[in-house]
Amino acid sequence: MRFLKKYFITGLLIWVPVVITIWVLGLVVNTLESVVPAFLSPNALFGFDIPGFRVALVLVVLLATGMFAANFLGRGILKYSEKVLGRIPLVRSIYQSVKQVSDTLLAPNGQAFRQAVLVQYPRAGCYTVALLTGAPSGEVAEHLQSDYVSVYVPTTPNPTSGFFLIMSRSEVVPLNMSVDAALKYIVSMGVVAPPAGPILTAIDAAAQGAAVQVAAAPAQLSAVDAVIPASTASALSSEGVKMPVTSSRSSD
Repeated sequence: MRFLKKYFITGLLIWVPVVITIWVLGLVVNTLESVVPAFLSPNALFGFDIPGFRVALVLVVLLATGMFAANFLGRGILKYSEKVLGRIPLVRSIYQSVKQVSDTLLAPNGQAFRQAVLVQYPRAGCYTVALLTGAPSGEVAEHLQSDYVSVYVPTTPNPTSGFFLIMSRSEVVPLNMSVDAALKYIVSMGVVAPPAGPILTAIDAAAQGAAVQVAAAPAQLSAVDAVIPASTASALSSEGVKMPVTSSRSSD
């Protein structure tokens, strides 16, 4: 009886990933096909069904849209369309929120998740793997007296839900594992452990922290400039205090 249980579990370990992969792919294909209207279906165009035609059509439309938006005319039309959508009360809030999230997560030059880190959460002495997203800026940075960073703590096994925390940089431990390895570690509830890598030295941690701080410096600088009036900055500058005053700020 024991060997039957062993074979049964072995069969589950083989088939469960295969079935889940097929299910996810089928869900993606069905979602893409549902976007295509009925008059563009192969039955309406050719009189017979072509498997995968709607998916290919969606991919072609996405590629053509990207190519069109990359030139001068496409960018102009895109900006005008965004202005029109921004004037519709209900559509404006939904579109802008979705666009900000998509630009952060999907942009080729974006840095949605910069690095995997180790933080104490939800209490001291209890650690979890989190993702570094940047540094606070704007009004939030004005109320913080020391050096803080922004981290995202994903939940298990669904990493799309989680908690956004602003923590002191001294309480965040940088990790050498990649963001993909950290997500696999979180989704698997710690079962799929990342390979052991070299221990991050204090110099490396300081260098990585400085890189994040440099990346967030323009936003923090703009927040400081917004707080200090131009007249005060000129007075301090005349007294010998050097301040980062930009002449093009009023034109922006």
